[in-house]
Formats: sequence, C-alpha cells, structure tokens
Amino acid sequence: MRKWLLALLIIIPALELWTIVTVGSWIGGGTVLLLLLLVGFGGFYVAKAEGRKAWLEVQRLMQQGQPPGPAILDGLCILAGGLLLMIPGFISDIVGLTLLFPLTRPLYRRVMLQFIERKMRGGGGGRGGGTTFTIGRW
Repeated sequence: MRKWLLALLIIIPALELWTIVTVGSWIGGGTVLLLLLLVGFGGFYVAKAEGRKAWLEVQRLMQQGQPPGPAILDGLCILAGGLLLMIPGFISDIVGLTLLFPLTRPLYRRVMLQFIERKMRGGGGGRGGGTTFTIGRW
C-alpha cells in the first residue's frame, strides 16, 4: 500500500506539471494561468453552493428521522471536489469538477458506498473481522 501511495505522490504531480506545460505550449502561459485561476475560483463558488445544498439536505433528512447517508456522501464528494480544484492542474480540475456536478456525483457516491460496504463486511484488505453488516442501497 505504501509503495502505491508513494508512486501516486510522484506520478500525479509530474503528470499535472507535464499537462500544464503541454497546454501552455499550445495556448500560452498567461492563458493557462488565467484558465487555472478561473476554474479554481469558479469551482470554489460551485462547491460552496453545492455544499450548502448537501448540508440542507442532511438537516432535512435528520429532521424527518431518516438516515442522511446519501447526502453525507454527497457532502464528502463536494469537499473532495473543492479540494481538488485548489490544486493547480488540469487533471485535478477535471476530477474535481466531476465530483461537484450533480449529474456525475452519483458515480463517485456508488464507488464510495461499495468501498464502505466492503470494509464493513471485512473484505477490505483481509484484516476485517468478517462482519456481515449491510448499509443498504441508496
């Protein structure tokens, strides 16, 4: 696991830098800087608005006595998308924007749910206790 994490910490920034340099050679350095700043600030406002919607949905579900699971996962996606938009680079911006948009967010939410269910069942990494708890389908 640590080898993968170390590889990702080296490969992802190198790929981001290569992408910035390549796009900069196509459209110019100033344009790239402006584009990265524009996406960053625009993404901040989208993340703020979507985060507010997710927070209100969590509150509404809790007031009705329902579990706020999907809304919490949406909030985590929005948080991750906002953080990715703060990282300078086109690849992180694309992933961050797909985490923010309501049309693509359910794909990430489904992956997160499968990961959580696998961990709760004890199948995540082979160290689990074998519990058979199921979260349910959202």
